[in-house]
Amino acid sequence: MIDLRMGAIGLQTGNSEPVQAQLVRMQQQHVDDFEDVWRGILQTLGQDDGFWSWAWKKRLSVLDDRFEAYAVEYEGLTQGLLWIETQWHYSWRNLAHRIVYIEALASAPWNRRSLDDPPYLRGVGAALLLYARRRSYTLGYEGRVGLHALPEAEAFYQRQNMPDYGRDPEKENLRYFEYGRLTQPLSDWGMDDE
Repeated sequence: MIDLRMGAIGLQTGNSEPVQAQLVRMQQQHVDDFEDVWRGILQTLGQDDGFWSWAWKKRLSVLDDRFEAYAVEYEGLTQGLLWIETQWHYSWRNLAHRIVYIEALASAPWNRRSLDDPPYLRGVGAALLLYARRRSYTLGYEGRVGLHALPEAEAFYQRQNMPDYGRDPEKENLRYFEYGRLTQPLSDWGMDDE
């Protein structure tokens, strides 16, 4: 069964004011925000993810139950996007364990410290990464999550204490990061364990 307990997530403004955003299943409006608002900014700033097709990712998540797509909304605008694969990937640490694989994770350009300091909202990428861990836990994968990071995102995953397993020559020489199983209760990670 798909975990539909999304809803309110706590973030902070660039001035450290707490705000409530919404984590929801990706809808067409989120794709439209990427196409109409994000894409031009990302491409102008030379960000690799400015060329991603979120319309294709959303469509695949509807047609194939291995994929799921989510968005973070705040003040009527998409602030972050997440696309995960839940059935075909295994841990690099131990091939006996399945993982949730993050196919794509993106924060809006105004939420990236590397592009706008301070960012408009803090914690969007971290909230999406945490949700991927939660999905892994609810699927019985014990919180294991892996991904290949674009070069400009490597520092973000390092700040999230995600172990770095080096470059993967089979995946455009991108760095592979992977969380192992959760060793603390979900509540210690800001997640409900029900």
